[in-house]
Amino acid sequence: MKLSDVAKLMEKHGIPGRDAHDLPTSTKRFPDGGWYRIEISGVERPHVLAALIDEMNKRRVAIHRIISVVMGATLLDKSELRDFAQMAAEAKLEVILTPGPRASWDVGRQLITPEGAFSGLRYRGSDQLRQVITDIYRCVDLGFRGFLVSDEGLLWLLNEMKKGGDLPEGVTFKVSIYAGHANAAGGKLLQSLGAGSFNPVADLSLAQFASIRQIIDIPVDVHIILTDSFGGYMRFYEAPDMARVAAPCYFKIEPGPGCAAGPGALYKPWTNAQMMADWAREKVKYAQIIHELIQENFPEAAMSGQGPDDLAVPRV
Repeated sequence: MKLSDVAKLMEKHGIPGRDAHDLPTSTKRFPDGGWYRIEISGVERPHVLAALIDEMNKRRVAIHRIISVVMGATLLDKSELRDFAQMAAEAKLEVILTPGPRASWDVGRQLITPEGAFSGLRYRGSDQLRQVITDIYRCVDLGFRGFLVSDEGLLWLLNEMKKGGDLPEGVTFKVSIYAGHANAAGGKLLQSLGAGSFNPVADLSLAQFASIRQIIDIPVDVHIILTDSFGGYMRFYEAPDMARVAAPCYFKIEPGPGCAAGPGALYKPWTNAQMMADWAREKVKYAQIIHELIQENFPEAAMSGQGPDDLAVPRV
């Protein structure tokens, strides 16, 4: 069968037959009309959040979403979590918490072998599903409404629980880069399972992002800067085109030597809190630079203001 015939078959089932090399301008927007928003990762402790909010106010730049406690929400006590929720609510920041138990917490070691790593960060057995869902309930009870997931099975189960009234309607789930999705079919699957947004792998071309946008309605979380452990991507000058073809999108800011793996991993409980706070300030500066570059080169793209109504801001 010819490539062109397969493309027609894909299109018959609602998937683009080719990447969108013509880079069409997206017609989709956030509910407030915004084309793009800013997401900052690695806000691990209340001290780090306080620094981020202070820098955000000094620079007068909107920050919309923070990916938080990537080391595991289990490792903050309830007092710390309450403080975190209160600060985020007052600043109108959406918090996406990373719940605690996961494959790397277990006694199984396939995940850390060279080939086992390809199988991904999936939850191991019903006991671990029970543990991570319990951690989510712990955080929901403290006011949090956003959570990071990397397992499609967990995503499906959580949304079934939400449909059944076992979780609040306003709870949202963001799919992590660790889930490894990289095409329109994967994005459509995640949307059908109830994802609020999803983070494709970071090294996609503009044409690949555009093809994903053609088929899904949920926001795409686009790494505009990523740790050296993932390849060290720095795509600031692509931001205007990213906003144009991928809207609505979150620009995800995550610099550093490593996220959660390797000797330079930032998201570990023993990482110095002051260093993380300093990094948070630097990330806010990058947000300002990205926003300026978009407005100088593609001013038609509006950024959402601070705290739009559809954000999963903690309820305190």
